[in-house]
Parts: sequence; C-alpha cells; structure tokens
Amino acid sequence: MKSMIRLLIIISILGCAGKVSMAADPVSPGAGPTSLTGTVLETMDAAGYTYLLLKTPKGEIWAAVNKTTVKKGSEVTVVNAVPMDGFESKTLNRKFDRIVFGSLGTGTAGAPGLPPPATGHASSGDKQAQTTMTEQHAAVGNAPASAEKIKVKKAEGTNGKTVAEIFAGKASLKDATVAVRGKVVRYNPGIMGKNWIHLRDGSGSREKKDDDITVTTLDSAAVGDVILVKGTLHLGRDFGSGYTYPVIIEDAKISK
Repeated sequence: MKSMIRLLIIISILGCAGKVSMAADPVSPGAGPTSLTGTVLETMDAAGYTYLLLKTPKGEIWAAVNKTTVKKGSEVTVVNAVPMDGFESKTLNRKFDRIVFGSLGTGTAGAPGLPPPATGHASSGDKQAQTTMTEQHAAVGNAPASAEKIKVKKAEGTNGKTVAEIFAGKASLKDATVAVRGKVVRYNPGIMGKNWIHLRDGSGSREKKDDDITVTTLDSAAVGDVILVKGTLHLGRDFGSGYTYPVIIEDAKISK
C-alpha cells in the first residue's frame, strides 16, 4: 500500500513538472518587445519576409524578420521580438499558433542593410507583419522641430565635422570615420538591437534638411545631452519597410 502511495506521488510530481515544461514559452504575449535567441531549424520566404523556426532553451517558436539569408543550424538573435497569437499568412497558406516579429540582431548574418519587404500581393496577415516592423522604424522617425537655438563647439581633429559639413561633403566622406559634437534632440533605445540618436549642433537649416543627423550606437544617451560621437558615415542605408536613411553615422562611440 505504501509503495502504491509512493508511486502515485511520484506520478503526480512528474505530471506537474510536465505541465510546467509545456507551459514554458520563449516569448509571452503582452510582455512587450524583448529578444529571442535560438538555433535555426527551418526557414521559409514569403512576401518580403523570412520565417525562421527557432529551437530555444524553452522550446520551438517561429519568428519573422525582413527577408534575408540564414543557414539552418546557425544561431540567431531576434531583437524587439513582438509575439502574436493566431497569425495567419495567406501567402504561405499557413496559420501560426504563435509567432514573433522582429529584426535580426547585430552580428547575425544578413542583419545589416536588410532589403525592403515585397509589395503588391501581400495578404492582410502579411501586412500585419509589415506594420509591426514599420512601427519599429517609425519610432525612430524624424526629430521634432524646435525653435531652440543650438550652438555647439565643433569636434576637434581631422575627422571633426559639423552636421552641415557632413551633409555637404557626404560623397567624399562615404564609409569614412567622422566625429561630430552635438545636442541629442531625440533618443530611441533598443530598436533593431541599437540605440538611435538625432543630433544637432546649430549648423545647417531645416529647409535644406542638413541640420540633423541620425546616429546608431550601443552606447546610451539622453535628450538634452551634448555629446561627441565617432562612427562610420554610410549613405543610402535601407533598413526595410521603406525606411531609407540618405546619411547616417553607424556603430558610433559616445563621449562627453
């Protein structure tokens, strides 16, 4: 009798443990954007997106990112992962019980310079995916107009430029290291695995659109900070969803 009771207790414990394991979920809905790392088990392309079946420590889950090339067996990180339940892709003729939408993190093959999603025949479900990714870029947006007079001392050294000088000399400065000192007028952290900054130094004008430059960095800042950024100037960077930055400083380091 005691042996039977012991056996029932063990079965009960194992049963509970099994339920806990099944309930574990790589990304919980309503938890807000997060990151998700896993091994690629399967890939599919549709409507300008790549769908990845990822094996994570907490189970398998599908993810959708801008169309790219990722090898099976490689480890990837999806940043700003937003979960969605019951997503249906009519292009794939498939319904996903749960899927996360996001972007490949820095360092993942195919992450930089992702091509824009296809247009024209995307289903309503696929348009939801496009909307999710578009919202990430929209958060970066343009810095708000301001009547504030900004006057910041130009960065020293041969790489030191004003914002207006960078726009004026962008052709010769392409892929070069530049340094610029300015005031942070907009700051959006954790989008596509980077922090996004709009910087102004008082040079240029709103009319010519050469008074504000976008900077990506892993360093932190705050609106109102006067900072020195040093990074690589890139031209015509396309991050997908129709968001192209004619001039942008990337992978910048910040100092004050």
